[in-house]
Amino acid sequence: MDPVGTVSWKILLFGVMNVICTACLLMWCNSTNSMALTAYTYLTIFDLFSLITCLMSSWVTMKKPSQLFSFGFERFEVLAVFASTVLVQLGALFILKESVERFVEQPEVHTGRLLVGTFVALFFNLLTLLSVKNKPFVYVSEAASTSWLQEHVADLSRSLCGIVPALSSFLLPRMNPFVLINLAGAFALGITYMLIEINNYNAVDTASAVAIALMTFGTMYPMSVYSGKVLLQTTPSHVIGQLDKLLREVSTLDGVLEVRNEHFWTVGFGSLAGSVHVRIRRDANEQMVLAHVTNRLHTLVSTLTVQIFKDDWTRPSLVSGVLPAATLSASDYGGASGFLPPASSKQAEELDPLTSTPTKPSSPPPEFAFNTPGKNIQPVVLPSTHQHRPYNLGLAYGASPYTSMLNQGFTQPGGVQGYRTSFSAAPHRYGSNLLPSQTSQYRP
Repeated sequence: MDPVGTVSWKILLFGVMNVICTACLLMWCNSTNSMALTAYTYLTIFDLFSLITCLMSSWVTMKKPSQLFSFGFERFEVLAVFASTVLVQLGALFILKESVERFVEQPEVHTGRLLVGTFVALFFNLLTLLSVKNKPFVYVSEAASTSWLQEHVADLSRSLCGIVPALSSFLLPRMNPFVLINLAGAFALGITYMLIEINNYNAVDTASAVAIALMTFGTMYPMSVYSGKVLLQTTPSHVIGQLDKLLREVSTLDGVLEVRNEHFWTVGFGSLAGSVHVRIRRDANEQMVLAHVTNRLHTLVSTLTVQIFKDDWTRPSLVSGVLPAATLSASDYGGASGFLPPASSKQAEELDPLTSTPTKPSSPPPEFAFNTPGKNIQPVVLPSTHQHRPYNLGLAYGASPYTSMLNQGFTQPGGVQGYRTSFSAAPHRYGSNLLPSQTSQYRP
């Protein structure tokens, strides 16, 4: 039989024993009328949840990633741990609620099977914790923050090791929280048994139930928080420093210009996934950079996606319609100077012909100009009604002032105006206008 099958049969065997033990303890809790023993029995029920989680972990190791679950089935372990710890905390809250009711009217507690039930529950819980290797809960107990019970026990251990240094190898390391809560619960039940037997003080049973419930809640809460953060795909706090160091090393690789859009999260316990975008030079080798980046990050990130893209900078071009004033003048386009009326300074301050926003010629350049060509040069706007002159014909285009026509006498009967030949209406760049004697008029 394969090792996985052996472990599965072992887990099933302990699960059956756990169900039998839990049923016996619940009957003894009813016969003794002890709320403290009931609270301690909930730890045995938690052992059953941990066995189910361990069985699921064995099933996850046999499954391979599929198209639907591309990252594998490791999140089932996280979900099982989260559900187990939350259910035990709900049980602890139920014990607190029942204990408050019992403080008002305390019933009598029978101690006949109280001590026997305590030893049976302690023995079976320790046997399950030490015999079955539960990888998900072991990882969570080490990775999650310490509970208040562990902190208080650590303080007592330091004080005791100061008196007896030989105990430092046993007490100073971080104690297993599950073993610690089982020992603490059994100790509280032992004190309850002695006080009820000696002084018939039944209220101590309710006080012990409250103490066990608080210890259970305080032990499970950090594990619930840690597994919940894993389900929310957050970056583990203990690997943020290592990730920053690796990203700095990646940014210094040959050909790498920028590392951005990095995102890392935990898929399962001890399994980190991530994605990152790397911008490289135009002349860099994509496969070489990809191999170096993957080699650096793969030591910490097991499932990694790297997107390589080259630098896509382009040379800025001139804005359409904006011409430098020193390049061309209005007369170069064949138009007379009278066609471009001088714009007043007030109009220039009120409206920008390109952006239609109030600007001033003396104002500083825009914030995001980035030294583009022609940004500080006033544009030349040509009249839309102007047409270029065909130089192969001696005709003048465009309307001329009526006063000049009347003065030159270029009229004819019937309201038909005369045509000017030669270069009579040529711009100033071709010289002044010709004399009337040098022109010919149309005659019918």
